[in-house]
Amino acid sequence: MALQESGEMYLETIFVLSQNSTTVRAIDIGDYMGYSKPSVSRALGLLKEEGLIRKDKEGYIRLTQAGEILARRIYERHTVLTKLFIGLGVDEKTATEDACRIEHYISDTTFEAVKAHMKQHGG
Repeated sequence: MALQESGEMYLETIFVLSQNSTTVRAIDIGDYMGYSKPSVSRALGLLKEEGLIRKDKEGYIRLTQAGEILARRIYERHTVLTKLFIGLGVDEKTATEDACRIEHYISDTTFEAVKAHMKQHGG
């Protein structure tokens, strides 16, 4: 399944929010991402159709097993790339923003090489 960048951003946001709270609501996602309720609702509907999230009877959003695997992968890319860029001397804000863009497009091969390089050089 090839998820678009925006879908990946939503999954990553749900993952991050779920690390800090046992409940995640659509309004929390919208507030975090700066998106309107209709935009969030549409995106969540698409993620639900893909089997990546589910809503419980109270309306709380949870990642499915497949959704969590994908969200963890995206989040790992974000954190590793941010750390790499900061290590290269890029300021934290720019490093985070660039990592956020690149995380959706970097190949698995290149990302694994980056991780190996960082591990080898103490990163």
